[in-house]
Amino acid sequence: MFVISALALLAVLVRVVLLQTVEADQLRAVGYAQRTSESVLKATRGSILDRDGTELAISVPSTTVFADPRLISDPAATVATLTALLGFSAERQAELIEQLSDQTRSFAYVARQLDDDIAAAVLGLGLDGIQSYSEDKRIMPSGDVGRSIIGRTNPDAEGTAGLEQQFDELLTGVDGQRTREHDREGRSIPGSGATTVQPQPGDDLVLTIDRSLQFRAEQALLARVNQLNAAGGTVVVMDSATGEVYAVANVDRNDSLVAQVTSANLAAVASNEPGSVAKVFSLAAAIDSGAVSADTYFDVPGSWTFDRGTKWEDTIEDAFPHGTLPMSVRDILTESSNIGTLMAAAQVDSGILEQYLRGFGLGEPTGLAFPQESNGRLLPSEEWQGSQRSTVSYGYGFSATSMQLISAVNTVANGGVYVGPKLIRSVIGVDGEMIASDPSPTRQVLQPATAEQMVSMMTDVVCEGTATKAQIDGISVAGKTGTSRKVQPDASPDDPYVAADGTRSYYATFVGFFPAQAPRVTILASIDQPDPSNRDRYGGTAAAPLFAEVAEAAIHELQITPTPGDTGCPAQG
Repeated sequence: MFVISALALLAVLVRVVLLQTVEADQLRAVGYAQRTSESVLKATRGSILDRDGTELAISVPSTTVFADPRLISDPAATVATLTALLGFSAERQAELIEQLSDQTRSFAYVARQLDDDIAAAVLGLGLDGIQSYSEDKRIMPSGDVGRSIIGRTNPDAEGTAGLEQQFDELLTGVDGQRTREHDREGRSIPGSGATTVQPQPGDDLVLTIDRSLQFRAEQALLARVNQLNAAGGTVVVMDSATGEVYAVANVDRNDSLVAQVTSANLAAVASNEPGSVAKVFSLAAAIDSGAVSADTYFDVPGSWTFDRGTKWEDTIEDAFPHGTLPMSVRDILTESSNIGTLMAAAQVDSGILEQYLRGFGLGEPTGLAFPQESNGRLLPSEEWQGSQRSTVSYGYGFSATSMQLISAVNTVANGGVYVGPKLIRSVIGVDGEMIASDPSPTRQVLQPATAEQMVSMMTDVVCEGTATKAQIDGISVAGKTGTSRKVQPDASPDDPYVAADGTRSYYATFVGFFPAQAPRVTILASIDQPDPSNRDRYGGTAAAPLFAEVAEAAIHELQITPTPGDTGCPAQG
């Protein structure tokens, strides 16, 4: 009996020692967990504002109801009562019963981001273990204006697209926490108090976007896409000097083929062959390198044959039917001659032409770092094969996004200096301090004299050439049209631009700036796949009128006035 008693006493002593040493922290944690509840105090996500401080995306309070399964004695009855108010499906009921039956859990969502009246009704039931906290819900006060740029968040207020995703870390605040002690029935223990760590809200993001101009650009684009029965389109409005983007509109057709302002920023993520807009870059390169001038003449035939006598032989027709014509470089750009352009660009080595194209920002990142942004496609010049050495000069054999293309043409408007596009104007910190964003990166691409010649030639394009529908009363406009054929998914190997049924699809673009001699705004307007049977499928007929409409809106919203002596295009006699 003595030995048995001694062993029992020894076992008790060992157990006491273990409880006081090895297992002490674990037991304290278990005890703490049994008598405490911790609630996360969600930080408010920063707002996204337009350039004038108008709210584009904000977070508003909503109520999320949750349960502490440890305090619920009858999960099935609790779920049945909740279902009467919240209308849970049978699947959701089964899932919630399983969660509330797990006594090892201290938290389970009941319903998130409820309207205040519904949340009050749920909490008014007084169910054991059913609690709530305030949780922000993301809304756009101006509707869907600018959604393709702003992007979206998930229910946890995490950015999943657009600027919400790109600047998620900056917009997201630091969550706080509230801890309280309670008894087995969930009642607060007198004298225990509660510990609260206050949340810290995220920073606000001020965009370069002008909300009113953004709305008008979206509506004008949507109307034009519907008029032309097109697949979609984009509009970009940019400050010529700073690269600040005033508006980015994107339209496509949904699964029901209804045209809509889309949440996808097609202007940044989709690329196309630019067509004749690229003549601005190749002719500027030829002039800037000294190979030609605006008054250099070429005898331009109506057709051109590549690789004559080989299996790669291919003949192209000029943009308009004609015999051999003497054309100056100015005429070539004004009339948008493909063959004249390739003849002028042939005076420049392919490697030098590539350097100019990359200087214009083609085939290179814009610096926006927008999620899923495309760099377009521009192969090194040593990889240009056969006719591609010539077709690059008039917009085939490489691709660019709308954001790249407007920035490239804007180089001419900005005196030969490339300025990168910019969407963020400033950041407002928690303390209210506004920190301006860095200026857009710049680089000299063309000599100022070359840019001046190009402005003069591009003004002729609008006043006398292919873009007369882009004219604005009383203000001069300089620009260039582009109509590219789109590669067809079911095309034959002989011609990738012709579908199996013999039809073609087009991508129509106009990029211009005004006032021509002192540019304030550069605008790109593009229409994707306008009705191919309609004459209004070209850059000068599909996109130029859209440019003019958006330009009128920009003049009004940005209060642009003509420069002294500027009366627009001279009256035609």
